[in-house]
Amino acid sequence: MGLATGRRTVFAAVCAVAVASIYAAQPVLAEIGADLGVPDASLGWIVAAGQLGYLAGLAALVPLGDLADRRKLIAAHLLLTAVGAGIAAAASQTWLLLTGLALAGLFAVVVQTTVAYAAALSTSEERGRTLGAVTSGVVIGILGARVAAGALAGLWGWRSVYVALAVLLAALAGLALKTMPPDPRRDGTTYRQVLSSLGGLFREPLFLSRGLIAFFLFASFGALWSGLSLPLAAAPWNLSTAQIGLFGLVGLAGALGAARAGHWADRGHAGLVTGGALVLLAVSWLAVGQPSLWLLGLGVLVLDFAVQAAHVSNQHLLTAVHPDRTSSVIGGYMIFYSLGSALGAAATTTAFAAAGWTGSSVLGAAFAGCAFAVWAAARRFTAEARPTPARASRIGCGK
Repeated sequence: MGLATGRRTVFAAVCAVAVASIYAAQPVLAEIGADLGVPDASLGWIVAAGQLGYLAGLAALVPLGDLADRRKLIAAHLLLTAVGAGIAAAASQTWLLLTGLALAGLFAVVVQTTVAYAAALSTSEERGRTLGAVTSGVVIGILGARVAAGALAGLWGWRSVYVALAVLLAALAGLALKTMPPDPRRDGTTYRQVLSSLGGLFREPLFLSRGLIAFFLFASFGALWSGLSLPLAAAPWNLSTAQIGLFGLVGLAGALGAARAGHWADRGHAGLVTGGALVLLAVSWLAVGQPSLWLLGLGVLVLDFAVQAAHVSNQHLLTAVHPDRTSSVIGGYMIFYSLGSALGAAATTTAFAAAGWTGSSVLGAAFAGCAFAVWAAARRFTAEARPTPARASRIGCGK
């Protein structure tokens, strides 16, 4: 079964809006803090609430995609994410805001269920192209949320951001039910068996190596995007929030350009694409760390291209080797992503405080170097991997 362009667009839209519910708070933290009386030192918890909910959902909810009809699961999780966004929009106290954001983050893992379903619906010849298109929606949501949230908040206040998200999420739930194909399951696999299967993945060399690459890959990504506003807002540039937001568009252009990586992966070059992307990632930090806005912009463009290319190639390889449990393998892989992103975000501010943007750039390049070292050490596992159902788990949860 193939996946038509129209359906790919719906899948990508689901990913974009769902992931935006996690990142939309970043550009409006100061406004939220002023409205609800949150001290500056505690503003980080507003972002952390969604991230912690997301991490819990990766382990507990994404594996459900190997048990239940994914069309209905995607619609239900979109509605529950909308509920969380609605609670955040109406919150008059900090604890209620955090509850809403944690709930939205928990069910925003619908992104991974959607990516896994798209991979399962694709033929082996088009899986990479599909993953490239659908995960582009994720990048649009992550980077576009910063731009859109800032614009909406400037017009109607920060609450309008979450009102808009709730409306879009509810509309997409209905669209998913209407356009996505049914996904009936009849094999009787239990939730406990699926969780056991997920745990077993962490003992597989191929999965573990790709997960560690993702960990360092997104630690490098987090080091850029969680720290970039610090040097841009300071001397000598002193850019405004709106001007800083434009760098999100630069990163978006780079990431969308990497959709081609899916085509290369379809031709059997996933491993080489990953290695080449990691080299580009390390080199991009040479430009990002320079005292020039033009070089910084170029570095951001190349960095986001490299991250997306490696990410698509990793997912292509893992879903090809495990075609019968794409939800579990994507959910497990994204746990590494989530932990790496958190490490990069926390470490870059510490490095900036100690050694300025040069310190953050050295840190980001070091994470890229670690990812490349893992890839180089694990090349034989990639070479041994074959995208056949025979290599999959004994738990049969068919497409």
